[in-house]
Amino acid sequence: MPAKATPTFPLILDSEQLEPRLGEKNFLVVDLCKPEYYASFHVPGALHLDYARLTEQGSMARGLLPDDEHLAELFSSLGLTPETHVVAYDDEGGGKAGRLLWTLDAIGHRSFSLLNGGLQAWHNEGHTGSSKMTAPPAKTAYEIEGKNEKTAVADTPYVLAHLDDPHTVILDVRSANEYLGLTRTALRNGHMPGAVNLDWSFAMDFENNLKLRPKEELEIKLHRLGITPDKEVIVHCHTHHRSAFTYVVLKALGYPRVRGYAGSWSEWGNREDTPVTTGLDAIAA
Repeated sequence: MPAKATPTFPLILDSEQLEPRLGEKNFLVVDLCKPEYYASFHVPGALHLDYARLTEQGSMARGLLPDDEHLAELFSSLGLTPETHVVAYDDEGGGKAGRLLWTLDAIGHRSFSLLNGGLQAWHNEGHTGSSKMTAPPAKTAYEIEGKNEKTAVADTPYVLAHLDDPHTVILDVRSANEYLGLTRTALRNGHMPGAVNLDWSFAMDFENNLKLRPKEELEIKLHRLGITPDKEVIVHCHTHHRSAFTYVVLKALGYPRVRGYAGSWSEWGNREDTPVTTGLDAIAA
């Protein structure tokens, strides 16, 4: 008798796809909502994770990736193994959840999904919720053999080296006011020369529980901005929170080369050796 095939899961997982799989072996649901939301209503069996544990603390560049030791301890405390499929969600459509999934990709753990629409979709579509705190699983000894930084992560020198690369697009997913430098968030405000701007929230359908807009609609908008799958795309926001969601969206759309700039504007705008412009170039319509 042939062996039973291992179930596979799409990168963007809808609520009706998740519910029948709850409780399966090697399956972990992680809730990154506000603690009070988790305490009142969450996906049954979901573990709550404090978002702050996903970023390096104590630096002006508040989105940096923690070191291997920290991440190994974090994922061990969640009971993660190399075989675990992680499903992440939050209460804002996917920013915090996206950061968790990008982090997993950065360390080479590729088995993960984003719950489409997050908590809002789960609740509004009538799926079962729980207010019972999920007990942490048995701690594992998750090992990080080497980060996948060659393909998933961009640091400041890498971005500087690719500003004028015709095969690379810098995608700034902050608000238009941040991009223009009208909102002060760092010592220097504005955007990287040549960067294109598309607010991260465009990908969400606010009339459909924050689920992703249709694939065709997203592709049309991206292509109009010159963001095409033949180019490498470097995404950033202020702390690689909003842009981590965009990273997942681009991956789901089939973009093969996407990097997240973890330091984002909290690093770029607070340095003195990085070029900044406040022009109106490449504002998304």
